[in-house]
Amino acid sequence: MPPALPNFSDTDRRHMRTALALAREGRFTTSPNPRVGCVIARGGQIVGQGFHLRAGEPHAEVHALRQAGELARGATAYVTLEPCAHHGRTPPCAQALIAAGVSRVVAAVSDPNPQVAGKGLAMLAAAGIAAECGLFEAEARELNHGFLSRIERGRPFLRLKCAASLDGKTALSDGQSQWITDEATRADVHILRAESCAVLTGIGTVLADDPLLTVRGFPVVRAPARVVLDSRLRLPQTAKLLADPSAPVLLLTGEADPAKHAAFARFAHVSVHTVPLSDGLISLPAALALLAREGIGEVLAETGATLSGALLRADLVDEIVLYQAAKILGAPARGLFATPENPAALHAAPHWQTQSVETLGSGIKWVLRRTEAV
Repeated sequence: MPPALPNFSDTDRRHMRTALALAREGRFTTSPNPRVGCVIARGGQIVGQGFHLRAGEPHAEVHALRQAGELARGATAYVTLEPCAHHGRTPPCAQALIAAGVSRVVAAVSDPNPQVAGKGLAMLAAAGIAAECGLFEAEARELNHGFLSRIERGRPFLRLKCAASLDGKTALSDGQSQWITDEATRADVHILRAESCAVLTGIGTVLADDPLLTVRGFPVVRAPARVVLDSRLRLPQTAKLLADPSAPVLLLTGEADPAKHAAFARFAHVSVHTVPLSDGLISLPAALALLAREGIGEVLAETGATLSGALLRADLVDEIVLYQAAKILGAPARGLFATPENPAALHAAPHWQTQSVETLGSGIKWVLRRTEAV
């Protein structure tokens, strides 16, 4: 049985909600670091607040303590993730809280990073500070599902973006797909890209569409990496994403020929990574494990039906974002997922739980998470 949570007050809840809202301000910038917010309060009054903006810069606690100044002494700090206890690119936040003289620290969730993992809370407790954890833990975990997935599961949180007609088609039979959805949907996709650490696609999509995979029409401080699964390293040297150095490109391949790797050396923003093959194709679990080791925690997959189907069959999709257009393309048009096998029975089919549905332009945006079959 899990230990009982401390008896948090309404004031605690109000301040932690503010800290969570602050943490969300960093959702486009903090990768590979987590999104963290902090509030310093004396009773019902907030005397300092802040959030982490980007890796290498001060953490949320430091911003909040600077704002609070001497008023931090004897106050309570509310932080959405356990304060760090190690020297990285910045000093440990637990030590900063101790030095500031706070009397109590409330964390939403413990940090699974092996360099922290309870050490921050233990450091605070050893200094005589009341250290509590678990207030709005589910909300804090949701805010950092990519960071937590990378550390706890050894792979990124993977969001599969799809666009389809009312009858589940993604393109006409001759491959025409621009545009099934409208401008409102395309603008929303760029926001999804901006939130992600990386945008992933397959070589088939690159050869067919020659996409840039960049964020456009939305300001970004940290451009997401572009990842291409290319088992035989067929990416043309003329591809648009090679000509555009605004974001890193990671080519994941099973091709071991050094000469083929060397052909990409002239592109400073491109790195080639060899991963194992499975039946002649990139091993998807191995590819995602490599991305996690590269510090990538949240991936937006924008792929064709074949790779989408493969990701689903491998049970590697955590969330589906389906943009459904108010159009019908007909039976000959191309389907959404290439999943040739049927489940043994309807009850055995993978189950997905609707998280949200909203009207977007002339269509809808449907967000789903995987659930166990019932």
